[in-house]
Amino acid sequence: MPEITKNQLKHVRLLKQKKHRMLSGQFVVEGEKNVEELIHSQLEIVAIFATKDWTSPSSKYTPILVTNKELSQMSGLRSPNKVLAVAEIPDVEFSTSSLQKGITLVLNEINDPGNLGTIIRTADWFGIKQIICSPNSVDCYNPKVVQSTKGSIAQVTIHYRNISSVLDSYNLPVFAADMEGTKMDKNFRFPKDCIIMMGSESHGIPEELSNYITDRVTIPKVGQSESLNVAIATSIILHHSNL
Repeated sequence: MPEITKNQLKHVRLLKQKKHRMLSGQFVVEGEKNVEELIHSQLEIVAIFATKDWTSPSSKYTPILVTNKELSQMSGLRSPNKVLAVAEIPDVEFSTSSLQKGITLVLNEINDPGNLGTIIRTADWFGIKQIICSPNSVDCYNPKVVQSTKGSIAQVTIHYRNISSVLDSYNLPVFAADMEGTKMDKNFRFPKDCIIMMGSESHGIPEELSNYITDRVTIPKVGQSESLNVAIATSIILHHSNL
């Protein structure tokens, strides 16, 4: 296996920063399972960096050899796991016509990397292929987001768009998660084609998006907790949308 160069090491370390990810059009995927998912996806892999004890699931790629120390220097994890890959950020054209069927998930001001990663992973579980994020949401190619997706970043397309502009182009019902909304009981059903909108835990759905909302829904509360984590709430709502 070829050995890593100083320039490659520096480049991967810089990809922890959003500005360098945007300039290079590349992002980092870490860990054996995540890299394996990446290898079997449609995303383009630039390079794979691995320690000598990593076994590749495919002969298509020749990994670049790194020491445990070098992997630690490149990694954003406390305990790096054998392998790290650099992939191209997909250049996917946004078209509202492609979002007219099924459920589209719209996320407003999701700022926590772990929450966004979990939402992407959950969306993949329920077969949702596209997510629209507000521009002020956390970057989906942030290493912590990528890690939290557990490989689903390669299966779900994420668009960053002005939500008002996108909804202007839709002719679908918009369901927004709201503590004061209609309770999703056993008789409640989402339509087959619709938009489900989730807001930030601290601010909810902003006033400027209210005119687009067809219905507000809430998860029935039994205990005393004041609110649900947005990723957990999204999981429950997406489960209900599949009933």
